[in-house]
Amino acid sequence: MAYLILVVLWVLFYVLHSLFASMNIKRKFKGWLGTAFKWYRLLYSIFATFFFLAIMIYAGQIPHLQLFASNESTTYFGFLITGLGTIILVKSFKYVGLGSFIGTSPEHEGSEVLVRDGIHGAIRHPMYLGTILIFLGYFIYQPYMSSLIHLLMLLLYLPIGIYLEEKKLVILFGKKYEQYREEVPMLIPWTKKKGT
Repeated sequence: MAYLILVVLWVLFYVLHSLFASMNIKRKFKGWLGTAFKWYRLLYSIFATFFFLAIMIYAGQIPHLQLFASNESTTYFGFLITGLGTIILVKSFKYVGLGSFIGTSPEHEGSEVLVRDGIHGAIRHPMYLGTILIFLGYFIYQPYMSSLIHLLMLLLYLPIGIYLEEKKLVILFGKKYEQYREEVPMLIPWTKKKGT
């Protein structure tokens, strides 16, 4: 039952993420909030952070069901993969801007720019790739059922999240984004040749 509740919490988290990121919902909030809409992203970031922490705290309360034996090698490998994921996340924020992403720079709300520099020139969704690697590394380091659920729920959500995000980006940037999508792979670098 505890694992089912964990799955439900993740489903709720991802549904709310997609809902509050949708352009229709943002337009409605913009109408309701007026000039205060510039704080929308920050408020959502705070809400999402607390929700995420609540899920992790809940998962920490579940009795651990270990799926395989951990040892020095799995610990090292888990830290290595998590570290790589963290580096990818940090590199992706270099061009997007952490303040703009979480909403502490509200003057940038609504002034989205298509970023193709740095790691965004190798993959379209480096933040998602970084998050996958962090969750995977965490599962290898802590091979519990709850860690596996974290990873599987992320992997199940990503095709939906990427589809919705790319649909929004095509509306925002039109042919520019369609060309970017043709030239740059989604998550795995070097899986497409430029110009194909």
